[in-house]
Amino acid sequence: MNDNISGWNTWLTAFDDWNDVSVSEVHGLMTGLMTACNAPDEQVWATVFEELSFAALPEPALTLLTEEAEDTVFQLKDKDDAYAYMPLLPDDEHDLYERVMALKQWANGFMTGFGITDCSLSAEENEMLSDLAKIGAIRLSEDEDFEGGEESYLYICEFVRMIPVSFGTRKRKPVKDIALIAGLAIDAKTNKELQAEGNLPKPIPPVMDAMNQNNPS
Repeated sequence: MNDNISGWNTWLTAFDDWNDVSVSEVHGLMTGLMTACNAPDEQVWATVFEELSFAALPEPALTLLTEEAEDTVFQLKDKDDAYAYMPLLPDDEHDLYERVMALKQWANGFMTGFGITDCSLSAEENEMLSDLAKIGAIRLSEDEDFEGGEESYLYICEFVRMIPVSFGTRKRKPVKDIALIAGLAIDAKTNKELQAEGNLPKPIPPVMDAMNQNNPS
């Protein structure tokens, strides 16, 4: 899928005046949040980014994000449509380094987005997030060969692509109800307490919040 069809160029244009993180990270954040929440309006999206300590989004970016979130929720809710989901990544006309870094950034964005939903994980989901964290931790210099090359990249892309498909079946809640926006209730239980009660199969892997730093390597 080329950059025009995938929406890559559209996102780059909309986010041209906003450089806090890459568009792949933003798309990952949006997707992670939308696997557990209903699509919010522009005002709520603006609040999410404010609470994550980002600069205010330009109007074109905020509008695009809001529209894409609605489409993503609609897609992931339908079992057949969900399998066609694609993370926002540059096409194969871009060099492998750029594509690997975009994939890494998308992975970190997804973990941030899902991490703020306050959702518990099944054993299978916990394992998938643990593997996604390894992708988010990839370190690669621009002059270094990616181990496994194109074949490895395509394999990892397919694994990443299926995570929203697997996560998107849970019952969704309003974004305004997540703790990041609504605040924690006085009697809210921590993940450690939930785990002790048997409601979490394993400790949730730490959310690798690379969303607050531009780290290309």
